[in-house]
Amino acid sequence: MTHARRLLIRGGTIVTHEATFEGDVLIEGETIQAIGKNLTAALAYDTLDARGPISPAGDSPALGKAASGSQDLDVIDAGGLLVLPGIIDAHAHIELDTGIYKTPDSWFVESRAAAFGGVTTVIDFATQFKGQTLEEAVAARRRETAPSVIDYAYHVMATDLAPGQEDDLGILGELGATSVKLYTTYRPNYYADDATLLRLLEAAGQYGLMTLVHCENDALVTAQTQALITAGHTGWRHHGAARPVLAEQEAANRVLFLAREVAAPVVIAHNSSARTSMLVAVAREAGQVAFCETAPQYLLLDNTVYEGNEPWRYILQPPLRAPEERELLWDAVSRGYVDMFITDHCAYTRDQKIARDDFTKTPGGLPGLETLFPLMATYGVAAGRLDWPDLVRMLATNPAQIYGLWPRKGALLPGSDADLVLYDPGGEQTLAAESLHSGAGYSPYEGMPVVGRVAATLRRGELLVRDGAFLGTEGSGTYLKREPVFWE
Repeated sequence: MTHARRLLIRGGTIVTHEATFEGDVLIEGETIQAIGKNLTAALAYDTLDARGPISPAGDSPALGKAASGSQDLDVIDAGGLLVLPGIIDAHAHIELDTGIYKTPDSWFVESRAAAFGGVTTVIDFATQFKGQTLEEAVAARRRETAPSVIDYAYHVMATDLAPGQEDDLGILGELGATSVKLYTTYRPNYYADDATLLRLLEAAGQYGLMTLVHCENDALVTAQTQALITAGHTGWRHHGAARPVLAEQEAANRVLFLAREVAAPVVIAHNSSARTSMLVAVAREAGQVAFCETAPQYLLLDNTVYEGNEPWRYILQPPLRAPEERELLWDAVSRGYVDMFITDHCAYTRDQKIARDDFTKTPGGLPGLETLFPLMATYGVAAGRLDWPDLVRMLATNPAQIYGLWPRKGALLPGSDADLVLYDPGGEQTLAAESLHSGAGYSPYEGMPVVGRVAATLRRGELLVRDGAFLGTEGSGTYLKREPVFWE
């Protein structure tokens, strides 16, 4: 009889969404078996410290073995380390094809970069291109994501469902892709008018699907962009002015109103404005099932970078906002008005970005999978804006619960997948593209200091990263089929 591999993470500071405490985590195979203190006090171990030396890259580390018992037990001494659930990035774009621009990255490279940053699960996007069924869209995306080393799920971008075809969304429950992405902008390929938004929101809610909406008023963005073009102001430094903050706030307010009218659960995507987050918080307080997310770029960067030497680094939608808006957004985060931190990761390369100093001809999106957790740990927790359990809620628990992955993901509980991050909170390093692993080859956070480092990342009990060495295997990630969720 073959026994599942057993692993003990011993003596770390365990952080859940509710508490922080000293303890051990016992893993058998791919799942957590127990959490507590002195789980194996009766056994003697020859251990290897998680922060100690490792074997050469590509080899498995020589973990300690149990001195007795019928089954080997590997042991990692996590003394001095924080032990957290694996990070879930619930909004990322790997191998993105918009029909206009395409990132030249790969699922293996970007998922490996994610693992270096403690990310063990990503929710990416399956795009329904014109003429495709939703089933074809998901099948095509599954072929593309097969090389991933982390686990993955999809939001399905429904772009070709004419009136009367709303019930086609019902197939997504069978496919396990139980969230839908809609846009209030980006004519003509993604844009949905109000009638389309209403009927698809209603159908999604009826089938137990969560709807994620990119909110910017398309008419306001189009008018402002055209005014800048007419004035000859198309350089990168004018990008922020093309997409005013009011466009986001108005569209979010409208989407919340429509979702409430048809009792549809909704997530307002990548808030760049505190007012947007407040609109969601007010709606939720009134009984609506509504959530929101923001990203490090909106909390750590501001629109003054468009006047700097390299504005190309910061072309994204929504754009960066004024410094005072950034501080207001941090206040909204501290007050609990924001539910998730995400990246909206897009690994366009430097060459793609600098091809032309014209914001209307530059692909929008920033890389960030690998830096999500260190940045939020530094500028959220270490800066005193959040506690560690708050960070776990926003980077693991809330995404898992909102998108139907809980308690398999986002939890340190017996029976949950053994996705863990071991984080050394000591020391400081400076972010630099040359030491990161994304195919983008640049970082919008170049030169920013971060406190601590990821000492190890485990996905379903397998060590993916340890002390800066990648130990995983291409294609070892798995597709996460989710069940529909009907919110009360």
